[in-house]
Amino acid sequence: MRKITFDIETRNTFQDVGSDKAVDLDISLLCIHDSKTDEYDTFMHDDLDRLWPILEQADMLVGYNSDHFDIPLLNKYYQGDLTSIKSLDILKEIKNSLGKRIKLDTVAEATLGTNKSGEGLDAVKWWNNGEIEKIKKYCLDDVRITKEIYEYALKHGKLKYKDRITSEIKEIKLDTSNWEEREKNTSTQSLF
Repeated sequence: MRKITFDIETRNTFQDVGSDKAVDLDISLLCIHDSKTDEYDTFMHDDLDRLWPILEQADMLVGYNSDHFDIPLLNKYYQGDLTSIKSLDILKEIKNSLGKRIKLDTVAEATLGTNKSGEGLDAVKWWNNGEIEKIKKYCLDDVRITKEIYEYALKHGKLKYKDRITSEIKEIKLDTSNWEEREKNTSTQSLF
């Protein structure tokens, strides 16, 4: 199964665009991990044509808050419909199990013993300052963490988080039994 784990950074914030909809934002760059090649890659906002053939060959897209944020935003740039590719949104799985949303950093710290290297608002600030390499590193770190969290959940059927009130490490039980079942993708090919 070819899985593309991905994350998007934007050039602006919801406040900048006066909206709370992901599609109203603009992509600065996107990073992926391709399970077929076991390689990471970065795509600038003006280099997305190189990304489409990779996504069109994917069996599944893996992200964190990707169904609500990343896929709708990326779909704005794509001529087809990325929602026709199987998607596994880890945050959605957590919310379905736990009944609440947990930040990626909180899950990464308790599950993997690592932290994110920044926040989304940092990436917008870096964009405005022309610090593209900082955005790339931050986004690649998020993709690596998301990939490792996915793999941990798949192997153990759970993730962990630190309770904000009690500071106790708690488990999030996840049913991963169908995560890697193949679905027929009906995506419109971009012909790039």
